[in-house]
Amino acid sequence: MQVPPPAEEMKEALNWEPVEGKKVRCELCPHRCVIAPGRSGVCGVRWNVDGKLYTEIYGKVTAMAVDPIEKKPLYHFYPGRGILSVSSYGCNFRCLHCQNWELSQEYRGLLRVTRLNPEELLERALSSRGSVGVAFTYNEPLIWFEYLRDLFPLLKEKGQQTVLVTNGYINPEPLEELLPHLSAANVDVKGFSEEFYRRVVGGRLGPVLDTVRMMSSQGVHVELTYLVIPTLNDDDRQVKGFIEWVLNEVGEKTVVHFTRFHPDYRLNHLPPTPMKTLQRIYSTAREMGLKHVYLGNVPPGEYDATYCPACGKPVIKRDHFWITEMNLKEGRCAHCGERVIEYF
Repeated sequence: MQVPPPAEEMKEALNWEPVEGKKVRCELCPHRCVIAPGRSGVCGVRWNVDGKLYTEIYGKVTAMAVDPIEKKPLYHFYPGRGILSVSSYGCNFRCLHCQNWELSQEYRGLLRVTRLNPEELLERALSSRGSVGVAFTYNEPLIWFEYLRDLFPLLKEKGQQTVLVTNGYINPEPLEELLPHLSAANVDVKGFSEEFYRRVVGGRLGPVLDTVRMMSSQGVHVELTYLVIPTLNDDDRQVKGFIEWVLNEVGEKTVVHFTRFHPDYRLNHLPPTPMKTLQRIYSTAREMGLKHVYLGNVPPGEYDATYCPACGKPVIKRDHFWITEMNLKEGRCAHCGERVIEYF
């Protein structure tokens, strides 16, 4: 059984309350874990130490690199630019198909950790050439809440863009604290049924959709990713239900990435997503009314190009994460003048 780090090596957490017998209830995410002394919640990094909740990952960085912003993926947020990408460890989901499981699930004793306080990470961001800001990614950043809460205002004050690549599993109250300082997010909607979330993810769909609504309604640039897993979330009921929800709740211009599954972690027995399945979904999404649809983890070409929603001509062509042709003028189509990208 894992034991918590010494309390002096951690930071007291926010968003919790005491309950009977020195237990605590964490209120950061919808799991609302009730945690006994000496134990952690689902995320594995928030510990009850003698009746108080602590986070062990404040300021702990496991990876840092300047990536193309398209790698997040964000295709309509400063396209062609770089962004400093950082991670910690742990996750509040237990996805059977996790492709970063070394950071999210089975990290004990395997990771090299660098400690950076918010001011130190700010300095790294300001000195990163070609970067527009910082993306919190690779593991689930929302469980890094206390660190993000302290760091986001510092980054925004210096003109840095703040980005979350997230599963969206957070309660509304802590999310409200981050939103005034959040620039953009890519939210994984991992399937479109509660059964899928319960069996494959270890959570609930509803709170994720609530997060997307809140982000979008408060001016955060939101792009969505739906990893298409054969036999689990590739049926018409889930896919069409997801597309209809996006159209009705977020809008037809929402950027949606349908990405190809490859066997990993505990779903090694499933095949990669057939290309014909992805092409069918792409066509369905366009026919139903989504204006900006992409396919990920597929050969470059028509499915990762950005098309003007007015004249239909390609305005950005990509080779994986790299832009090969740009036909935009300050975010507008060079052919007809239609606004295509707001953040350019």
